Amino acid sequence: MVRHTHGSTIYEERRIRVPDGLLLYARDYLPQTEWSGRTLLCLHGLTRNSSDFDDFAPAMASSGHRVLTFDMRGRGRSDKDPQWRRYMLPTYAGDVAFCLDTLVTGPCVFLGASMGGLITMILAGTAPQFVSAAVLNDVGPVLNPAGLARIVADVGNTGPFASWRALAEAVEHTQGTCFPGMDEAFWQRFARRVGRDRSDGWVEFAYDPAIANALATSAACPAPDLRPLFAALARVPVLVVRGADSDILTPAGVAEMRRIKPDLEVVEVPGVGHAPTLSEPEAMRAIQAFLRSDRGITTGYDGDHAGGLLDFG
Repeated sequence: MVRHTHGSTIYEERRIRVPDGLLLYARDYLPQTEWSGRTLLCLHGLTRNSSDFDDFAPAMASSGHRVLTFDMRGRGRSDKDPQWRRYMLPTYAGDVAFCLDTLVTGPCVFLGASMGGLITMILAGTAPQFVSAAVLNDVGPVLNPAGLARIVADVGNTGPFASWRALAEAVEHTQGTCFPGMDEAFWQRFARRVGRDRSDGWVEFAYDPAIANALATSAACPAPDLRPLFAALARVPVLVVRGADSDILTPAGVAEMRRIKPDLEVVEVPGVGHAPTLSEPEAMRAIQAFLRSDRGITTGYDGDHAGGLLDFG
């Protein structure tokens, strides 16, 4: 492993070999004050990676939480899967469960953004021992088909681009309606989180374009009913963060979630679509309050997580 600092925050980089041989990248942010007893597991969206949490994770670690972030297979610094048909939710859920076992952790507070929230729901049903509470970022069991179609249309267009500025312009073109009124600096930061340098001097989106093949195959099948998956979360505290202008999680979708789980907590982030960055004050305050309660206490982390890991570098 290699230990790094992000400002005043310390994190350890790791690669974990999952059973089918791929190496997955993880960051383990160490609590910066006395450990709260909570481990927060952050799972990104469909074409994103753990860099989405580069600001959020240090803020949570500074509050005394241990924070784990992963790059799902085919994203960021994790290996691409040579068999694109394995780019599917059950595979990702299996990867997460294996990594949690490897990292020697007890139950976690899951924070799942979009696809990460769906992975959270799967694990709540298939491996409930890992899930002590959940924050779902702009996702639920009832998703708006129009928003899904918008996302599907963009997947696979990874570039390359001649410069980071060109990549930032491409990001703004597809995401501008979700984050209206943002300045150039916002889009430059956004681009750096979703992109990567190529060896030829160009840049590209940091995910395997073959993910589009798996997505197209799934889209050709009847949409599954995700409500039984969400019902598996009914036993634990759940906070939903919704972009007020989201075209993925609509007010009707939230109402269905409340029908299944009447004690659901919800916060809306004004002026934002799918999905909030979680740096918004409304989101940050709600998540901090959620974590300050007595929910999500873990017992499986003692600072020793060397077993089963490969040193990074």
